Amino acid sequence: MPARVATLTRRSLDQAHQPFSIEAQDTKLQAYIHSQDDWQLVRTYSDDMSGATLDRPGLQASLRDARAGRYDVLLVYRVDRIARSLRGLLEILDELDQAGVAFRSVSEHFDTATPVGRMLIQILGAFAEFERATIIDRIVAGMERKAARGAWCGGYRPFGYQVDPTTHHLVPHPEEAPLVPVIFDLYANQRLGAKAVAGRLNDRGHRTRTGRRWNHLAVLTVLRNRVYLGEIYFRGSYHPAPHPPLVAQPLFDAAQALLAERGDTPAQRAASATAYLLTGRVVCDRCGKRYLGVVAHGRSQPYRYYTCYTRHRYGTPACAADRLAADQLDQAVLQALLATYQETDLFERAIGAARHQAATLRQQHEEELRAVGGEIAKAEAAIDRYLDAFEAGTLREEQCGRRIETLTAKLVELNTRQDELRDLLDAAHDPTPDPQELAELLERVRTAVRHGPLPVRKTLVDALVEEIRVRSRDHIVPVFRLPNGRHQPDGAVRPGVSRVAPTGFEPALPP
Repeated sequence: MPARVATLTRRSLDQAHQPFSIEAQDTKLQAYIHSQDDWQLVRTYSDDMSGATLDRPGLQASLRDARAGRYDVLLVYRVDRIARSLRGLLEILDELDQAGVAFRSVSEHFDTATPVGRMLIQILGAFAEFERATIIDRIVAGMERKAARGAWCGGYRPFGYQVDPTTHHLVPHPEEAPLVPVIFDLYANQRLGAKAVAGRLNDRGHRTRTGRRWNHLAVLTVLRNRVYLGEIYFRGSYHPAPHPPLVAQPLFDAAQALLAERGDTPAQRAASATAYLLTGRVVCDRCGKRYLGVVAHGRSQPYRYYTCYTRHRYGTPACAADRLAADQLDQAVLQALLATYQETDLFERAIGAARHQAATLRQQHEEELRAVGGEIAKAEAAIDRYLDAFEAGTLREEQCGRRIETLTAKLVELNTRQDELRDLLDAAHDPTPDPQELAELLERVRTAVRHGPLPVRKTLVDALVEEIRVRSRDHIVPVFRLPNGRHQPDGAVRPGVSRVAPTGFEPALPP
C-alpha cells in the first residue's frame, strides 16, 4: 500500500529572497515525491504568513488532518518552511509523532523516526531560530539608524504632530500643534495642576489625539515628552530630529521642575508608592476600585492621602468616595492589627489549624510517594519488555526506539518527583510552638508594627492584611489574614480572615 503524502509550503515575507516561493516549493516537492517508491500525494497545505507563529491556517489544518489519520508523511521543502523557532518546531514534531505521521524535508535528508534524525532536525531548527533572531536584530538596527536620522520609528504619533509619509519625519499638526505650548503654559506658568489643565481643555472643547476627553494622565504624557523640543526617542535614547519644536527649552525645563516638585514624574511616583503603608489594600465600597497614595500640597506643607482610583482619575462625579489621611489610616489599621493578634485564643486556634494542615499534607505526600513508586516500577518493567522484544527480533528498531524514548522521559519526571516528595517528608516538622516561642512571636509582631522601618512594616501588612474596605470616612473595615478563621466584633469565627472595624476615624483636611 503506497504511503499517503501531504505537502506543506509557506511563502517568505522577505520579498528580496523569494527562491522558495509557493510555486518553486511545489515543483521541488512533486519531483521528490515522484522519485520515491510507493509515495502518493493526497493533500496539500499552504501558508502566506511568517514562520514565527504557529497559528497559521495551513499548518493547523495539516495537524488536524494528521490527528485524523488522513496521511502518513508530511513533506516540506526546507525545515524553516514549517517553523522558525526551535520550540515551535519541536511542538509540531511531537504532535506528528503522537499521530504516527513521519516528517520529511526535501533539502535536508534525515529520518525523524531515528534518534539521529531527531537530533539533526533539532540542530536545523536551532539554525532556523538563529536566522529569525538575526533578522530581528537587522530590523532593530535599521530602526535605530532611522531614529538617529530623526525619523519617526512607528507607534502612536505624539499629540501635536503628524508623520510625513514620504520622509517619515514629524510635522506639526495644523489643529493640535498650537495647543501644545498652551498646555505647558497652563501647567508651568499659571501653576495649574494636571487635572485642572485637563478640565480647562475640555471646557474649551478640545479633545485628545484619539478624540477623547482630556484627563490628567494625557496632560502629563504631553508634559513629559521631549519630542516637543525637537527630539526622537527610541530604545532608551533621545536623538536630535529635524522636526520643528513646539515648546521652548526654558518653558519645557520649568514644567519638568514643577513635575518633580509635585511628585508627578514617573520615578517619584514609583518611589512614593512604596511610602504608603496600605497601598493596594484599601478598597472602595462605592466603585470597587483600589485606593492610591497621593499627595495634596497645602499652603504650608504637603498632605498624604489615600484616594479612590476612580475619583483620582475621573473626579468626584464618577465616584464621591472620601479621601483618607494616610498617617491616621495607617495608625488605625496597625492598632487594630495589634489588638487582633493579641487575642491568645486566635493564636491557639491558628496553631491547631496549622497542626491539622501539616498532618493532612504529610499524609498526602506519603500517598503520592507510594503511587509514584508504583509508576516507576511499571515504567522500568515496560522498558525491559521492549528491550527483550527488540533483542528477540519481534520489534522493529523504530518502534522500540520511540517507545523507550517516551518511557525514559516519563521515568526522569517520576524520579524527580520521588526525590521532591522525600525531601518534603524529611523537612516536615511539628508546627506547634511552645508558650515561650508564642510570646516571642507576639513581641516581634508588636515591635515591628510600632517601631519597625517602613519596609518591614509594609512587609508585615502585606502578609497579614487582606484588605481594608471603605464605605465612608466613618465606616472603614480592615480584614486581617489568620490561618484559622475570621474574627468579627460579635465573636463569630468563620474560615478565612479576621475582621475588625476601627471607629471614630476623622482625617484632617489641608487648609
